[in-house]
Amino acid sequence: MTGMSAETTTPAPAPSDFIRDIVAGHVAEQRYAKIVTRFPPEPNGYLHIGHAKSICLNFGIAREHAGQCNLRFDDTNPVKEDVEYVESITRDVQWLIAGWADHCLGFKPRGAHPAKVTSNGQPDYYLAPVAPGAGSEAFFASDYFDQLYDYAVELIRRGKAYVCDLSPEDTEKYRGSPDTPGKDSPFRNRSVAENLDLFTRMKAGEFPDGARSLRSKIDMASPNMWLRDPLLYRIRHVAHHHAGDKWCIYPLYDYAHCLSDYLEGITHSICTLEFVDHRPLYDWVLESLGLPRALPHQYEFAKLNLAYTLVSKRKLLTLVTEKVVTGWDDPRMPTLSGLRRRGIPASALRAFVTGVGVTKFDSLTEAAVFENAVRGELNTTAARRLAVLRPLKLVLTNIAAGETVECRATNNPQDENPTTRPLALTREVFIETDDFAEVPPPKYFRLKPGGEVRLKYACIIKCDELVKDASGALIEIRCTAQLDTRHGQPNADKKVKGTIHWVSATQCIDAEVRLYDRLFTVAEPAAEENFLKVVNPKSLEVVTAKLEASLATAKADDRYQFERLGYFALDKDSAPDSRLIFNRTITLKDTWAK
Repeated sequence: MTGMSAETTTPAPAPSDFIRDIVAGHVAEQRYAKIVTRFPPEPNGYLHIGHAKSICLNFGIAREHAGQCNLRFDDTNPVKEDVEYVESITRDVQWLIAGWADHCLGFKPRGAHPAKVTSNGQPDYYLAPVAPGAGSEAFFASDYFDQLYDYAVELIRRGKAYVCDLSPEDTEKYRGSPDTPGKDSPFRNRSVAENLDLFTRMKAGEFPDGARSLRSKIDMASPNMWLRDPLLYRIRHVAHHHAGDKWCIYPLYDYAHCLSDYLEGITHSICTLEFVDHRPLYDWVLESLGLPRALPHQYEFAKLNLAYTLVSKRKLLTLVTEKVVTGWDDPRMPTLSGLRRRGIPASALRAFVTGVGVTKFDSLTEAAVFENAVRGELNTTAARRLAVLRPLKLVLTNIAAGETVECRATNNPQDENPTTRPLALTREVFIETDDFAEVPPPKYFRLKPGGEVRLKYACIIKCDELVKDASGALIEIRCTAQLDTRHGQPNADKKVKGTIHWVSATQCIDAEVRLYDRLFTVAEPAAEENFLKVVNPKSLEVVTAKLEASLATAKADDRYQFERLGYFALDKDSAPDSRLIFNRTITLKDTWAK
């Protein structure tokens, strides 16, 4: 795992929440030699903003206690998983933790890990926590398929698992409902010998998909539906993206997850609230095997629900397949790759999810909270530049053709020691079309016939004449530049009520600018019967803009405030020598506020 770029961060007080309080208590009583957490995504889609909360929580706890956090792919369903998602998840995690907690990232040890035989004669597979950076690969649940199979055999021997011949449809019928107890499978009381034989033959590929399954033997009358003899293994004759063609039976998530935690020495298995009802099964699997070492424990927290956003992988996939967006990394998507492409800094995303906090109660976070976190970060770090999105030409009649009047512009007024750059004031300049009104409304302080405004960093100008074509359309505006009102000149202190931005018409560059906005028009699109009907038709506007010439050398990691317009970043589709594309990361102010 390479390619991590360091990121400078400002030290902040460690956050506090109920999970961190639990961990701190365990550290104080020296319960564990080392705190080990994990972030375990299934590689069946791209990570989204909700995952950022889990990443920052798990890596944050490891970071705060000099511990380790494993990136583990819970890849037990080869039908839905793909190496594309493995690669995208790896990139996203690296981006989010780079320079902040990448030193806590655990790696899979190199080489084989033979089982140790315990006093009861059973194998004890164990991957001891590895010093961060000691290896080169992330963890995969599929790497443990041999061990998981052995543990399943042990459950059969202990009379705690059986091979069931019910079809998937009948299995579901036998489970009952929350108000009705389930019924025992007619195959529940098979002998240990018969179950071992059938399970061996399942592994050998003797049976077709769906013909048999391995189930735990718990309680078909349990009020917790997850304890009604849940499946441990199913038959699927399909190749695995990581394990290849070796297996035709695959473990279920609830079985593989807890044992993967055990194998890796995880101390705190932190999940979202929907896994509360799964926790008894998590504990049952581990306790039923009589494992010799300390067992991991599961803790649950509320997931992140952000207004005007979808985080369902299925619905996000629909947006992609229906071509509502251009792909998983479309800057309107809540995926980490989309947010990164849009120009959201990783530090701003971390600040947001940390600020939201960790609770036990589901709630909806206002989109403005996220947007303000992004603005707060970019306001202090983004370089200021001038850009005109919808150009209107001005001719400064008292500046000669070819003449250049040099001005100085501030790069970032938030810097402790702000620097400046040169700007060329020329005879022809562009201003925003919206910064002129031929018939201005009351209290209009921008350019109007006979009026005066200041060109930022330059001088005051006065509107003298409008030039129109035969149809009456405005072509250009002729103005007088009051050059003695520039900085350092005799009348620099002259006051006018309006200041507007501009670029030189002869010393500027053209660029495509993509103006992104919220993807949905309602706060809770997931609650809509058809979420596609509430897609914001104005979520993207594309304009050809005029930018100050210094932006010709913009880099992918640079962030800019186009003054008076918003924050922008260079898009990955840009070709530096031929085609520049900038994405609007966020507006300067909340345009959705009531």
